[in-house]
Amino acid sequence: MPRLELAPVRFTLRAPLRTAWGELREREVLRVTLTWSGTDYGIGEAAPLEPYDGVSLGAVAAALQVYESVLYDASADESHADLLAACAAERYLPEALAAIDLALWDRAGRRTGRPVAHLLTPDAAKSVAVNATVGAEDRAGAATGAAAAVRAGFRCVKVKVGIGDDAGRVAAVRAAGGPGLTIRVDANGAWGTPEEALANLRALAPAALEYAEEPVHGVEALRAVRVASPVPVAMDETGAQPGAVASGATDAVCLKIARCGGITGVLRDARAARAAGAAVYVASSFDGPLGIAAGVHAAAALAADGPLPACGLATLDEFAGYAATLAARDGAIAVPERPGLL
Repeated sequence: MPRLELAPVRFTLRAPLRTAWGELREREVLRVTLTWSGTDYGIGEAAPLEPYDGVSLGAVAAALQVYESVLYDASADESHADLLAACAAERYLPEALAAIDLALWDRAGRRTGRPVAHLLTPDAAKSVAVNATVGAEDRAGAATGAAAAVRAGFRCVKVKVGIGDDAGRVAAVRAAGGPGLTIRVDANGAWGTPEEALANLRALAPAALEYAEEPVHGVEALRAVRVASPVPVAMDETGAQPGAVASGATDAVCLKIARCGGITGVLRDARAARAAGAAVYVASSFDGPLGIAAGVHAAAALAADGPLPACGLATLDEFAGYAATLAARDGAIAVPERPGLL
C-alpha cells in the first residue's frame, strides 16, 4: 500500500504580478509524495490558485486525504490508469488529481530509468519553445521588458491586458520587439461581453497579434468573439467547463497541468481540442518546479504529434531563487533528461 505525504511549499515572486483577476505576490503549492517502499516512490505537485481558478489549497488537501484512503489497498503493480480512475471516482477535483497523476508518472520514470517525456512517446521533442511574459503596467516598462526578452532569445512574448493602457503597452512591445517578435495578449476574461472584447481587440489588432487568450469567459461568448475578431482567439480559463476544449469555439486552446488533472489530462484534452480544429499549447499558473517540469514533458510529447505554439512555461524565474531551474535558453526549455519528472 502506498503512503501519501503532503508538504506545503511557498514561493515569493521577485516582483508583484498584476492581472485582471488580482495581484500575485506569493505562491503556495503542495508537494505530494507517494511511497510504496524506500526506493519505489514518486513526487507530484498540487497547484491550485484560488484567486484565479476558485480552488482553495484546503479543498485540494482534503481531496488528497480522501485519495490516500482510496489508495490504501493498492498493490505496487496496480496500473496508473486504474489508480487515477479510483481517485477520480471518489472525488473529482482536477487540481488534486494532478498531484497523483504527476507522482505516478514520476514513479514510472524512476522505475524505468527514463524521463517522463520518453514514456509518453519515443519521438518527444528535446526542447520546448516558450514565451516570455511582459507584466509591466507602463509603456516604457513594457518596451524594456520586450527588448530584454528578445536579447535573451525569446521569439514570443505574452502581454497581460485588461489592466489599463493596453493598446499603448502592446504598441510599445511591438516597437521594441520588432516585426519578427510574436506577441500574444492575455485578458483573463477581463472584458464582460463579446462587444467589449471586440472593441478592445480592434484597438490592439494593429500590433499584429498571434492570439488573444480568454478575451471573455464562456464557450458561446468566445465563439461570438472569434467570428468577428481581427485577432485569433485562444481559450484558457473556459477550458475548465465540461466539453469546452472540444467545442471548436476558438482557434487555440491553452492547456494547464493543474486544470486538466495532470499530464494524462493534458494529453487527453489536447487530442479533443486538435480533433475540433484548434491548436494547443501548454502553460502554467505559476506552478512550482514539478508542475513546470510536468508541463515541459507534456509539451514535448505534444510537439511530436503536430505544430506547437510557444508554451507559457518560462515562469520559474519569477520566483526568488529559482532563476536557474528549468530556465529558458534561447527561447526554449530543455526537457529534463533524468529519470522521472525532474
